[in-house]
Amino acid sequence: MPTPHPTEGELAILQVLWDRAEPSTVRDVHEALSRNKDTAYTTVLKMMTIMTEKGLVRRDESERSHRYTAVHLESAVQNVLVKDLMHRAFSGSALQLVQRALDIDAASRDELDAIARLIADAKARRTKGQA
Repeated sequence: MPTPHPTEGELAILQVLWDRAEPSTVRDVHEALSRNKDTAYTTVLKMMTIMTEKGLVRRDESERSHRYTAVHLESAVQNVLVKDLMHRAFSGSALQLVQRALDIDAASRDELDAIARLIADAKARRTKGQA
């Protein structure tokens, strides 16, 4: 099953489910979302019902309070979203995407070191794959 493109609201719900790392009720998700933004319980319930129909979340109805889990891993959804953004906004250029990311938000020294390690690892994988 292909990884779908969640809306901004769906992504917020998925983030709660990924962060909790355990099946969660609508109430659990609503409480987490309400810490940052005033959100109606019924809105969260409706969105999670739609997300179930779209295949973004799985609903366990074995208990009175239904529990939800994300269908796709966080990294898989991030991959789809970044790939889509890279193709739509940066003509498929990873270089331009990274340049804009570094231009708009100052990365810490630790983040820059981590990015350098990622680049070195990517180069090593490419070299190994060509051998």
